[in-house]
Amino acid sequence: MNWLKKMYDWVLKWAETPYGPLALFILAFTESVFFPIPPDILLIALALGSIRKSFRFALYCTIGSVAGAFAGYAVGHFAWISPNGEFTRFASFFFNNIPGFSVTLFNSIKALFNQWDFWVIFTAGFTPIPYKVFTVTAGVFDINLMMFFIASVVSRGARFFLFAWLIWKFGPGIKRFLEKYFNILALGFTACLIGGIVVIKYFL
Repeated sequence: MNWLKKMYDWVLKWAETPYGPLALFILAFTESVFFPIPPDILLIALALGSIRKSFRFALYCTIGSVAGAFAGYAVGHFAWISPNGEFTRFASFFFNNIPGFSVTLFNSIKALFNQWDFWVIFTAGFTPIPYKVFTVTAGVFDINLMMFFIASVVSRGARFFLFAWLIWKFGPGIKRFLEKYFNILALGFTACLIGGIVVIKYFL
């Protein structure tokens, strides 16, 4: 995956330019549709470079990501399934070339939406699960737009502002922790949250 490492390094270099905030917005937008590198890495680099602007960078990242989520929704709604019910060539291109997309995963997500709706989007937005797959499939399956918007804002905002707060609170010393353990903690937190909802729904 040498190309992925090169892309990762290319993204980080934007933190050293005056266009870092704009690059962060664009990266967050495209990552919600197709881009393989998460915006977190550039957000961390920018926030460490100017800690007092951490929350501003988190806001740019959140707005870009949610805007991109709607672009992904539009891709799924208008360009994914042909009139005869088959995948379009555009969809096939995603399956063959965009990391995270697979026909098997796509077919399994509809059942998740039917059962969990809000929590599916929240989990994809807050954890390292590929968010773009769920923004596109939400459009294919006509998920309620208001619910989609709220879940996206809450999950993406929670993730990016948590990064910003940790950097603002603890400074450069938190960088290694974020890179090594944040995704594990995010998965654990979400599992506990959804587990609590299940307990309340089915056992209380």
